[in-house]
Amino acid sequence: MADITQLEKTASQVRRDILRMVHAPASGHPGGSLGCADFFVALYGEIMKYDATNFEMDGKGEDLFFLSNGHISPVWYATLSRNGYFPTEELGTFRMLDTRLQGHPTTAEHLPGIRMASGSLGQGLSVAIGAAMAKKMNGDDRLVFTLHGDGELQEGQIWEAAMSAPHHKIDNLIATIDANNRQIDGDVTDVLSLGNLKAKWEAFDWIVLEMDGNNMQNVIDTLKHAISLTGQGKPIVIIMKTEMGQGVDFMVGTHKWHGVAPNDEQLAQALSQLEETLGDY
Repeated sequence: MADITQLEKTASQVRRDILRMVHAPASGHPGGSLGCADFFVALYGEIMKYDATNFEMDGKGEDLFFLSNGHISPVWYATLSRNGYFPTEELGTFRMLDTRLQGHPTTAEHLPGIRMASGSLGQGLSVAIGAAMAKKMNGDDRLVFTLHGDGELQEGQIWEAAMSAPHHKIDNLIATIDANNRQIDGDVTDVLSLGNLKAKWEAFDWIVLEMDGNNMQNVIDTLKHAISLTGQGKPIVIIMKTEMGQGVDFMVGTHKWHGVAPNDEQLAQALSQLEETLGDY
């Protein structure tokens, strides 16, 4: 059973990791990464079943996770590291040439925990459906999880995949949408409004849940509820409300920090707002 306080402390450390990672190369995507820290920490710290020390690409007998909006790789790398997939010191190599922690996740570098290259938006749901189908065909009762950005839903391939999953009764899949209403060019509602997301996914015959992605208890409770609804013939999607830049006061409420790294002064100011709980790498 989760210790909520400890998970929240881990999320604070992950947020510190994110900021330091993007600051070093002066490149990366801190905004969405900060917003999704609670989700990632809950997923890997309480929800998913996996073996970090014996990573295999096929993931047989394990829950799988696919990050579709690959530009928020800092939060995924930090979470993988803090859960034993690779040494935390390697976080310091983020976006450096010839290292395993590229700006968007890739498989060529063989980084443990990564099963698909992502960052070309819209593809993750299709891959996850394929993985979920493979698990059903192989008699593997573990689940497949995905994360998508709300701006990413402007990609047509997402909706082709959304039609496919219920048609094939993919009921071992839990997709989550980071609904922060921010993308690189502004608010999602201004760039290309998505309308009523809940109604859209229900119309595509998915089970739809909603959660506060910056409330650790709510994240855990909702994910566990989603798991309880698997195996009923329908895929599940969670619309997760978050704040881009969560945890840093001058980063919230704007799309500015979607893909901009903090300078030295901004880093110091941001880190002063986040508790160091597990030790900086």
